Amino acid sequence: MADQTPGNEFDLIARHFAPLARAEPGAFGLTDDAAVLAVPEGRALVATTDTMVAGVHFLADLPAEAVGARLLRVNLSDLASMGAMPAAYVVSLSFPRDLSATERDDWAAGFARGLSADQDVFGVTLVGGDSVSAPGPLSLTLTAFGWIEPGREMRRSGAHDGELVYVSGTIGDAALGLEAERGNLQELAPEHRAALIDRFRRPVPRLQAGQGLVGIASAAADISDGLVADLGHICEASGVAAEIEVPSVPFSDAARAALAGHPELLEPMLTGGDDYELVFTAPKDARDAVAKVAVETGVPLTPIGTISRPASGEHGRVRVIGADGRDVAFAAGGYRHF
Repeated sequence: MADQTPGNEFDLIARHFAPLARAEPGAFGLTDDAAVLAVPEGRALVATTDTMVAGVHFLADLPAEAVGARLLRVNLSDLASMGAMPAAYVVSLSFPRDLSATERDDWAAGFARGLSADQDVFGVTLVGGDSVSAPGPLSLTLTAFGWIEPGREMRRSGAHDGELVYVSGTIGDAALGLEAERGNLQELAPEHRAALIDRFRRPVPRLQAGQGLVGIASAAADISDGLVADLGHICEASGVAAEIEVPSVPFSDAARAALAGHPELLEPMLTGGDDYELVFTAPKDARDAVAKVAVETGVPLTPIGTISRPASGEHGRVRVIGADGRDVAFAAGGYRHF
């Protein structure tokens, strides 16, 4: 029989995480070694995973509820970029060894609350995971599963010369939200600082927009490493290049307020990552179809540039053109883990 001592791994699972699995019979209440999921007829399985480490991907003092929401949402954003419908997820936690049993339990309770709230919002359920204690910072890994009609998934490799580049929502809010979290941008109005911080803490996966773009978009990615970098990933996979025009990039009112006082913030806004918006390409004659998806989902989908045939050795290059028509050069194209 599993050890149910308060604060034990199995106690944490039973009290905080097993309730999140009730909606999926194949999760067996998290009492077995694995879950058994039935793939709907005519659908293929889509899987994605992300790891977040305290002090690297989020501030170490970020509330546990916010960490739970953020971890789930960044994975759902990957499903959105493929056009998939989310279904389930597994999560693994590595707690710092120096946490007391009470501290570990309190954090797990808050983390589970964050997951539970978003399960209701996005229609997913927990089906498994793991928890351990180890030296080093808090480390979390979540793997999400979704369904899509076979062969209909949006990939990075379908962009073609002459197509338009689009983004969903607004760009740069998360990078500015991280700055605000760190105590910077104090001159901004309180409502603007709050809006930017919320965009960093609680990204909105564009699931409905992604599903609506299936069969319309030729290539897609979610913006995790930064607009320039993730568009570059599309270009690299597709063997093309791209140009984007800064005046066409949609910014929120809060971001524009920050940019007005600090023009140098343009670089982190376009390269800083964590927006978890969609960047995608589509033929020019698909403008009306893209506009219809935007209306039906309530998510702005804005054309910001074009795909071009690359010069020799320049596939994957993203050219950023400023308001003055000149190229804008950045020190780094986007976030890199290594």
